[in-house]
Amino acid sequence: MVETEYPGMIFETFPVGPLQCNCCVIGDPITKKAVVIDPGGDAQKILNTLKQHDLTLVDIVHTHAHLDHILAAGELKKATGADIHLHQEDKMLWDMVEHQCARFNVPTVTLPDPDHWIQDDSHLSCCSGVAIHTPGHTPGSVSFWFESQKLLVAGDTLFKRSVGRTDFPGGDFATIEKSIRERLYTLCDDATVITGHGPSTTIAGERAENPFVSD
Repeated sequence: MVETEYPGMIFETFPVGPLQCNCCVIGDPITKKAVVIDPGGDAQKILNTLKQHDLTLVDIVHTHAHLDHILAAGELKKATGADIHLHQEDKMLWDMVEHQCARFNVPTVTLPDPDHWIQDDSHLSCCSGVAIHTPGHTPGSVSFWFESQKLLVAGDTLFKRSVGRTDFPGGDFATIEKSIRERLYTLCDDATVITGHGPSTTIAGERAENPFVSD
C-alpha cells in the first residue's frame, strides 16, 4: 500500500484482486467524500482503507471494464450505496463479466448496471478530478487527471515503459498510441502516473523512454 501526501487530497493506492490491479482511494480531507478507482477485488481491504481515513464513499469509478478492474464494484455498492461510473463504450465488457471470470478461472461475480456514464472531460465528485477518454486498450478506457496534485490515474492505458495490451477484443494500437500522444503526453512533465498494474512513473519518463510510444 502506498500512501502519498498530496495537497488537498487523501490518496492511497494498493494492488487488489487476483491480477493485482492498482486500486486508488481518493478522498477530500475536508468534506470526507471519497471515490474509489478500479476496485478489482478485496472489497474489505478497500472498505477498511475508507474507514481508516473516516471517508464516505460516494462514487465507484472505473478506467475500463476488464474483470481485474471491476470485480469488487458490486460489493462496494452494496456496502456503501455509492454510485458506479463507467464509460458507455465499455458496457459490453461490463455485461460480459461472468464470461471474463470463466475465461480467467476466477470466481464468478454478478454486477449491477452502472449508475452513470463517464464523459470525456467530466468531473469527479471530489478533489477536482477530470476524466480523459483514452481509448485503445478498450473502447471506453478512461484516465483521471488531478491537475492541482499533478496526478494521473491511467488505468491500463500507460505503464512504466510500456502500454496496455491491444490484442483483446476492442483493442487497437493506433488508437492507444493516439490517446497517449495527444491526451497524456500533453500533461505536465512532472506529473505522477499511477498505472493499472505495477510501479508508478512520470509523464517525462515515458515521453523520453517508453519504447512503444516515445515523444
